[in-house]
Amino acid sequence: MDVFIDNFTYALGEDTESVEAAVAAQRTISDTSSLTDAGFSQHHMSKKGTSSYDLANRAVEQIQNDLTDIGAIVYSTCIPINGNIGVEEKFQQTRDVKHLMDFPGSHLQADFGMENATVFGLNQQACTSMLGALKLASMLISSEPEIRKVLCVTADRFPENALYEQAYNLISDGAAACIVSNRPSGFKLIAWHGVTNGALAFASDDETVGTFFNYSFAAINKVLEKAHMSVSDLSWIVPQNTNRKAWQILANLLRFDFAKVYLPTLPQVGHVISGDNIINLKHLEAEKILQPGERVLLFMAGYGLNWQCVVLEKAK
Repeated sequence: MDVFIDNFTYALGEDTESVEAAVAAQRTISDTSSLTDAGFSQHHMSKKGTSSYDLANRAVEQIQNDLTDIGAIVYSTCIPINGNIGVEEKFQQTRDVKHLMDFPGSHLQADFGMENATVFGLNQQACTSMLGALKLASMLISSEPEIRKVLCVTADRFPENALYEQAYNLISDGAAACIVSNRPSGFKLIAWHGVTNGALAFASDDETVGTFFNYSFAAINKVLEKAHMSVSDLSWIVPQNTNRKAWQILANLLRFDFAKVYLPTLPQVGHVISGDNIINLKHLEAEKILQPGERVLLFMAGYGLNWQCVVLEKAK
């Protein structure tokens, strides 16, 4: 069964902070020049009292008119505590673990009237979890006759006083969402591939960077093999908002034109954990430069360590 993805949307933390200000506030490990050389100019942080669910709600609100007949919600988070509406403080006060089971997917279902939707939580794939959500959604649609439309959501906000840098990338609080269905709209999902190396779960930043190129190269080539195509058949690679220099190197290894690596939101948006692919793809759609039948590759690497790729084809 063919599966399609559309209705891309996102929301960012309310406060915008420059790289210089983030460094001065000791929210980073790297210095200003290192982060600006990587392509970053600012990032977004949530105001005090804003939860990751608030961000998810703002993202989904933008597509609420298309939430009819949602059969499932796949709600992914990078930091599990961010997936809890009931903050840890309530548990500490009451010692009742139900406060740690106040799930955001349930709130989303209720707040937007998706009474018939089954909720799935995904929180062990780090920055790759939105691509994992797309795969899970496609499997549900293909195997469950009553599910024909799935809402995929990812949302995270860092705890107060957290460092907003991971593996030399400037992080932003934010959420992203899209709808996966069997209706021919947006992009057709052609192939997916994922790799997890649990032995690298506690890799240092340098070790993480050191594994990036070989695992990324292998994962991308594998998903292309599954799609029965070569890298030259791609019109664009739509990656996560990570160090621009790393993508220059990887594009060279893949023998792919770096000018076709589409990450225009990196400077102003930053690395929105698992939401970058959706954010960049929404901007690519807005440019109206894709023709029906053209193919794009979405790629993400994340802690765990995880690597995931998806090949999409612009619907006719």
